[in-house]
Amino acid sequence: MLQLLTFLVEKLSLLSKFRIFESSWTEAEDEDLQRHAHRCPPPALRRGDLLEVPRTLFTHYGIYLGDNRVAHLIPDILPVFTSDQKLISSVITNKRLILGCMYRCATVRVDTLEDFAYGSSILVNRTDKMMKNQAFANEDVAKRAEKLIGGIQYSLLWNNCEHFVTYCRYGSAVSRQTEKFCECLKSIIRDQRSVIVTSLLGLISIISFGMAPATTLPTILIPFTLWMAG
Repeated sequence: MLQLLTFLVEKLSLLSKFRIFESSWTEAEDEDLQRHAHRCPPPALRRGDLLEVPRTLFTHYGIYLGDNRVAHLIPDILPVFTSDQKLISSVITNKRLILGCMYRCATVRVDTLEDFAYGSSILVNRTDKMMKNQAFANEDVAKRAEKLIGGIQYSLLWNNCEHFVTYCRYGSAVSRQTEKFCECLKSIIRDQRSVIVTSLLGLISIISFGMAPATTLPTILIPFTLWMAG
């Protein structure tokens, strides 16, 4: 079981090198993102600014605390196994991050601006013009972020790094990356071809492994569920 888990983590780490999922709005806004992106470190950062950096599979968010420090929420499995703060404060590897996602364990931690950006471009307060709520005063934003530093439960859909920063800056925890992901799932479910594909895969599994509850029930239930949901 441990070998299988390690294998999956290694494959997910490999996938993380390809950019297949990120927070985006419209093509025009993506062009605007590129025009206004700054290489680390960006000029004139103020305490309480909302920072975002494009990563391989997603966009990562944090709150600037001043003095080259950034508070950000990130999945991490290591605090489950040790309380050694020196070890925990080291840069989080892909394996630590992925296992943290799977275990639903995260931490709001403070890293240097360079470690947070990890060589990526940094955008500052870009979400201000996209949110309905007005941003709090920068000092209030920073204090809200500092109060949340420490261990926290993680959820890819309901409590990720974007939820953290939007709560700190606007008082409402939302994630447009999550909304985009859910819209993508809806479009797949609504596509009737998904029913055909899952039915064919189910039939292939029955032919390959024979009639058994483990093959027959999914073959019936999954296409039926997709058909009803669509």
